[in-house]
Amino acid sequence: MTQPTLHPQHMALSLAASGVPVLPLRQGKVPFGNCRSCAGNACGGRPNMKAAGPCRCPGVCHAWAAATTVPAIVSSPTWAAAWRQAVCVGYHPGGAGLTVVDLDNAEAIAWARTALPTTRVVPTTRGEHWIYQGTMRSVNGVRDGVDIKSAMSYARWLGPGTGTMTTLPDVVRALAVKEQPAPIRPAPQVVTVPSRTGNGECRHRAPAYLDRGIAMAEHRITEASSAVHTTVYRTFLAVLSAHGRCGCLTDAHVTRLFAAAQAKGESPRHCTDAWTNARTALGM
Repeated sequence: MTQPTLHPQHMALSLAASGVPVLPLRQGKVPFGNCRSCAGNACGGRPNMKAAGPCRCPGVCHAWAAATTVPAIVSSPTWAAAWRQAVCVGYHPGGAGLTVVDLDNAEAIAWARTALPTTRVVPTTRGEHWIYQGTMRSVNGVRDGVDIKSAMSYARWLGPGTGTMTTLPDVVRALAVKEQPAPIRPAPQVVTVPSRTGNGECRHRAPAYLDRGIAMAEHRITEASSAVHTTVYRTFLAVLSAHGRCGCLTDAHVTRLFAAAQAKGESPRHCTDAWTNARTALGM
């Protein structure tokens, strides 16, 4: 016998009781618009938004920021009108300590099965939601057909899913890190080190000073547990800022840095792009 489908408000009350912050979603599966007092964020926004504000509106304003676990709010007369128009229940994954990797098509699902650790899976209309334990920044379009919904975002509640939930892995966190853009001109295959200045004398004078700096840069890259792209770029930027203009930085030093980055999974192209972008940022 088929189990009856719960009304969105009843489902929301059940989820709220289990600690999942919920909100009603209207036609189009999107949040309800702000009330007149909150229109255009004139109220200053809610305290839990990125730019914290004083708004205590009892309505369902401010999208994900309205999500709540308080049963009295979910069943309040102010929310009643929204529930009468609601087509489904939304929830705030970050507020529940979760991250949703939203896979929107078959190609995205195929990629996830080879690239991401297995975890709890919830079927969607067009794809799947992979649910991980832990929170992170929400970013849309991290790959074709792949969105990340966690902090400051909402997702549709489509059921508890199947499978054992896995702790949020670094490989998912890394998806939210934007790679440094490639330079407009093709990146050179051989790194060109700035020429020496000051009659060929290094202003650092002691070679050991530079060696320590390169060793520290290698260590920083090697110890990166996440956001490797960003770490490599920032490390290259720091090295060039300290040693790039005096002429003491040699091809051997650069090769050491590239080797450390490639040992962490960076491609030669990514290394070259990061190096070129760092030089550009410093006006070199």
